[in-house]
Amino acid sequence: MSKSTKWFLIILSALAVIALGFIVVFVVLFSGAGESTETVVSGSGEKIAIVELKGVIVTSEDVVRQLKKFRDTRNVRAILLRVDSPGGGVVASQEMYEEVKKTRDSGKPVVVSMGALAASGGYYVSCGASEIVANRGTLTGSIGVISEFLQLQQAMSKLGVDVKTIKSGKLKDAGSPTRAMNDADQQYFQGLIDDVHRQFISVVENERKLKHEDVVAMADGRVFTGEQAVLRHLVDTLGTYEDAIRITANLVGIKGEPALIRERHRQSLIQSFMGDAGESLKEIKQELLDRPVMSFRFTQP
Repeated sequence: MSKSTKWFLIILSALAVIALGFIVVFVVLFSGAGESTETVVSGSGEKIAIVELKGVIVTSEDVVRQLKKFRDTRNVRAILLRVDSPGGGVVASQEMYEEVKKTRDSGKPVVVSMGALAASGGYYVSCGASEIVANRGTLTGSIGVISEFLQLQQAMSKLGVDVKTIKSGKLKDAGSPTRAMNDADQQYFQGLIDDVHRQFISVVENERKLKHEDVVAMADGRVFTGEQAVLRHLVDTLGTYEDAIRITANLVGIKGEPALIRERHRQSLIQSFMGDAGESLKEIKQELLDRPVMSFRFTQP
């Protein structure tokens, strides 16, 4: 073996080790390995649990788990769900809504406190609450469904890339980024979107005790401020986060200041090290890899 070959193999091995290291970092970061939770309590009165729904809705697992945990905790009198989300996945939003509703119907009140944005899927989840509190400037509503499809066929053609698809039915590759969407594809997806939209409208109509035609008139995807939402009976009252705590305490007859109990995530060493860069990578992953086919999501400017 020549000396140049040996050096080439050494450099190649070093690059392989570096690449493997990056893979390990990404696996640990994205899988949440080493991450755990702890329950913290502030105050000494009767307990209200705080559950947070923040950011784009990708999965329902964490929020559903917390709702079930605090619903079954006897000394927790009520749950305050803080929502600050543009929405996200249809199924994840529906699963969280069902858990909020189940908790409410079990006799343990759930009050939603809306932050800056509680739109689309964020509003869908909120509909299951005992009471909804919004700030005056909160953006909420956005009752609608969206589905976006990449169209890459022109770019691929310019690069000289072609794809041959073998399929068993004309709609099997509907939505594929490697070919243009035809009328049959568009009608197919529009039918799915319309049915999920109907489901959204039905939840708002039933939970907010509104007339069907009034909900349909508002269900064009637009957002409303908190003040506008109160006038349209989409939310119950205006108030800050602190107001929502007081409203929750009053619902269950807590005298004085309640104790607030919540989960806090403890980060692993790698997550602490990565800091803001890690959060940015997670956001990119969610945007590119975790985006569902259909979303209850407000498209922000």
